[in-house]
Amino acid sequence: MMKDKLLSIYKKEMYFPSLLSLFITPFYFARRGLYKHVKELAPQITGRTLDVGCGLKPYESLYHSTEYVGLEYDSPENRELKNADFFYDGTHFPFDSSTFDSVVANEVFEHVFNPNTFLDQIHKILKEDGTLFMTMPFAWDEHEQPLDYARYTSFGIKSILEKHGFEVIIQKKSVNDIRVIFQLLNMFIWKKLRTKRSIINHLIILFLIAPFNIFGELINLILPKNSDLYLDNIILAKKVKSD
Repeated sequence: MMKDKLLSIYKKEMYFPSLLSLFITPFYFARRGLYKHVKELAPQITGRTLDVGCGLKPYESLYHSTEYVGLEYDSPENRELKNADFFYDGTHFPFDSSTFDSVVANEVFEHVFNPNTFLDQIHKILKEDGTLFMTMPFAWDEHEQPLDYARYTSFGIKSILEKHGFEVIIQKKSVNDIRVIFQLLNMFIWKKLRTKRSIINHLIILFLIAPFNIFGELINLILPKNSDLYLDNIILAKKVKSD
């Protein structure tokens, strides 16, 4: 019972991080930054919503959707592990045109090997004036290899969205300060030292990673921001009405 309760707390902290996450996750700065921006922009996501690359649908409860549909790439692993309602072949979404009021794609676009087709599909299934909410890493190590294809600058993602019929309404940079360095350092430590034994991994986080989390938060109080270096792009866009 206690083990299940602790596991539940840990899973919640992974996506809804409090200060407790300083001591239990190597992804503290990235996840805290994402949660802040998702929570802030969640009221913009309304009506029938499609979550592309939905995973475990971690932020579903934050959005103001009347219906929430999860879509994942079709693979044995995704069918077993993800909370998707529909699966697709990596190219064509299994939905008719203009059937969703909003689309979210959180930390997905870097894994898309055909970004032009992907955006065309989103544009197709969105209703006129529909909303697209995307987050994607800028400064982050390769992950989920080999399905990690790209990183986008703030200018690059804005340009490609405009070319595919979207108007960027809100564009932000998550964790654009010294904490980027500490997050990347923690990821290096985590990837190089983690083991198959959970107790050792918890000790690594507590004694090696947590001090950098804490120091990063403290030094960030006195150092300026740097808009050229940040962890994630945050984008809210609208489907441009057809002429």
